[in-house]
Amino acid sequence: MKIGIIGAGNIGGNLTRRLTALGHDVSVANSRGPETLTGLAEETGARPVTVGEAARDAEVVVVTVPLKAVPALPEDILDGAAPGAVVIDTGNYYPQRDGRIDAIENGLPESRWTEQQIGHPVVKAFNGTYAQDILDRGRPQGTPGRQALPVAGDDPAAKRTVRELIDELGFDTVDAGGLDESWRQQPGTPVYGNQGDVDAVVKALAEASGERTAEWRA
Repeated sequence: MKIGIIGAGNIGGNLTRRLTALGHDVSVANSRGPETLTGLAEETGARPVTVGEAARDAEVVVVTVPLKAVPALPEDILDGAAPGAVVIDTGNYYPQRDGRIDAIENGLPESRWTEQQIGHPVVKAFNGTYAQDILDRGRPQGTPGRQALPVAGDDPAAKRTVRELIDELGFDTVDAGGLDESWRQQPGTPVYGNQGDVDAVVKALAEASGERTAEWRA
């Protein structure tokens, strides 16, 4: 599968490492330019590209940048993607980093806001996953206690694509509902950072509160 990754931080970098190891055709970009990604490219075989080139012909595009950087992404960033391309949003809103975003403060789910900014439906995944877990905790399908990740989105086919990709990476998944329910996996919720199995993740999602907690603001 051809995959474009926009953002080469901890999550983006480790997804690049794992997805290339699985045989996927990966292009990776960051805000500083492809010349700064030489090391990651040499390590993984991924193609370092500009942000504007990352989605070209991609069947899956991963947007893994700070929320404050999302509005600055090129307006046509997805124009060259493959028909029906699936966009994964791994982002989280941290007011101390991103500044105040009124729509989110007023209750709009973070990924719904990101979707509005880029003008394309997104599937929320990996946002509460420790980056090191992507490298270390993947297990074969059927392994008892296999770590599970929540996945939220409105398009069943897109969500299925993401869940299959996560299974390849060595994790179970839980359907966390539509994007309007994705607040259940935002920072400060029980599932955020949860390394549990399917049962633990289902329980954590059910226990989520929409209240903006002190932990969420910390």
